[in-house]
Amino acid sequence: MDVQVRVGRGRRLGVALLGVLGTTVLFALFARLEARWLVLGWVAMVPWLAALDRARSAREALGLGALLSVTFTAAVFHWFPGALQAYSRAPTWVGWALFLLVAPVLQLQFPAAALARYVARRVAREGQGWLPPLVGTLAYVGVEGITPKLFADTLGHGLHASEWLRQGADVAGAPGLTLVLLLGNECVLAALRAWRGQGARHALRPVVGLAVLVLGLTGYGALRHAQARAATRADGGGLVVGAVQANITRYEKLKAELGAYQVVRRVLDTHYAMSDALLRDGPVDLLVWPETVYPTPFGTPRSETGAALDAEIAGYVSARGVPLVFGTYDLEGEREFNAAMFLEPSARGDGGLERAAYRKTMLFPLTEWVPDLIDTPTLREWLPWTGRWTRGPGPRAVRIRLRDGRQLRVAPLICYESIFPAYVAEGVRQGAELLLTLSNDSWFTGTPAPRLHLMHAAFRSIETRRPQVRVTNSGVSALIDVTGAVVAEVDDGQRAGLTLRVPATAEMTSLALAWGDWLSPWALVAAMAGLAGAVLARR
Repeated sequence: MDVQVRVGRGRRLGVALLGVLGTTVLFALFARLEARWLVLGWVAMVPWLAALDRARSAREALGLGALLSVTFTAAVFHWFPGALQAYSRAPTWVGWALFLLVAPVLQLQFPAAALARYVARRVAREGQGWLPPLVGTLAYVGVEGITPKLFADTLGHGLHASEWLRQGADVAGAPGLTLVLLLGNECVLAALRAWRGQGARHALRPVVGLAVLVLGLTGYGALRHAQARAATRADGGGLVVGAVQANITRYEKLKAELGAYQVVRRVLDTHYAMSDALLRDGPVDLLVWPETVYPTPFGTPRSETGAALDAEIAGYVSARGVPLVFGTYDLEGEREFNAAMFLEPSARGDGGLERAAYRKTMLFPLTEWVPDLIDTPTLREWLPWTGRWTRGPGPRAVRIRLRDGRQLRVAPLICYESIFPAYVAEGVRQGAELLLTLSNDSWFTGTPAPRLHLMHAAFRSIETRRPQVRVTNSGVSALIDVTGAVVAEVDDGQRAGLTLRVPATAEMTSLALAWGDWLSPWALVAAMAGLAGAVLARR
C-alpha cells in the first residue's frame, strides 16, 4: 500500500510539474510579442490549469501558483539579472537569487488565482462547474492590479502584435485583454475535457464561447481602429518633431576615462550637430533630446563651467528659434530631481527664453530612489548604486510654444513613468494633446527590454487615444499613433536623428481614459463576493 501511495504521489507530482513547464514554455514564446506566437495566449494557461485542478489541498494549489510565478519570472524576464549586473556591478548570481526569491510577490496573481480556484472547487455545488474558472479568473485580474510589479506586466500585453485585438485596451487597459485571454483559456480547457469525457458534441458550448470572445474582441478592435484612422487627418497638419538618438551611453565609464567635462562636451556637441542636420532637412516645430542627456543641473549650476554650459544650451535655442525639450537634473535646495527641461524662445521677440521643468515622479526602486522607511546607511553600504533623487509632484500637462507660435499641451513622461496607465491618463485629463516620453534604456541594450518598454508606451497611446513621441539615448526612439502602431523608429543601439511628423488627430476619448484602472478593483470584489456567496449557499 505504501508503495502504491508513493507511486501515486510521484505521478501527481510529475503531472503537476509538466503542467507548470508547459505553461512556462508557452508564455516564454508568447512574451516575444510576435504575431506568429499570438495564438499561444489563448492556450498558454491550459497545462497549468489542468494540473491545478488535480491539487488535493490548498497547500498544493499555492505551491503550484508559487512555482509558476518563479518559472514565469525566470523565462520571461531572464534578461533582468544581467542588466542589473551591468548597472550595479553586483554578481549576476546575486541578481538571480534576489529576483527569483521575490518572484511570488512580483507575480502574486498566480498563487492568488490558484488558491481562489481551489477554494471555489471545494465549495461549488452540483451544476456550478463554472464557479472555479470564473472566480480564479477574477482573482487573477484583481490581485494583479494591486501587485507591486517592477514592470507592470500582464498577459494582455502579448496582444500588441495584433493591430485589431490590442484596440480593446481602450476599454479597461491591458488588464481587460488579460481577462479575455484567461476566459479563452478556460474555454479551451473545458472543451478538451468535454471532448475527452463526453465526446465532441459536448465540447461545442465552450468552443462557441471561445469564438464569441475572439470574434467579439476582433470586431470591437476593427471598429475602434477604423474610428481612429478616420480621426487622423490624411493631409498632414499636426507638428514636426526632431528627435535625436545619439547612442552615447555609460556616462560613468566615459567620465572615468575622459573626465566629467569632456563627457558633457562630447554629448552636447553631438546633439548640436545632429539637431542642426535635422533643421537643415526642413522646418522643425520642436527638438527633443532624451532623458539625462545633460547629466548636471540646468539653471542652477554648481560651477562657473556649469553656468557656461547652461548659457551655451540657451544660446543654441535662441539662435535656432526652435523650442527644445531635454533631460537634465533640477535642483530645489538640497533636493535633486530627474527632470525634463522645456526651453522656448520668448514670445516677446527680445532674444530671451521661457523655461519650465517637469520633475519625474515614478522612480525605479533601489536604483533611482529608496523609500525613507528602509533608507539606512547600512542599505547604502550594501547597495552603493542606490539613487538619491527626489520624487516629483505627479502628472502634469505642460504648455509649450512651437516654432510657428502655436501652443501645444504635452504630457511629459520620463522613462519608467510610461508603464503606469493611471499616471499617464491623469496627464491627458489635464488637457495634453501629445504624450512626450524621454527615456534612457542604455542599461538594457541588447536585451528584449527596449522593445518591451516600447510596447508599454504603445498601450498608453491606445488607452488615451493620444499620439506619442518617444526619444531615447540608445533606442528605441519612435513615433506612436493613436492605434498603438509604431509609425517610425530608430532601433536599439543605433545613432540617428529622426524627423517625426505627428499628424493632426481629432480628439478621441475612451473608457480607460475616463475611468482609469476600473477593472482590477471590481474583479477583486467580484471574486471575493463569488466565493463568499458560494460558501454561504453551501452552509
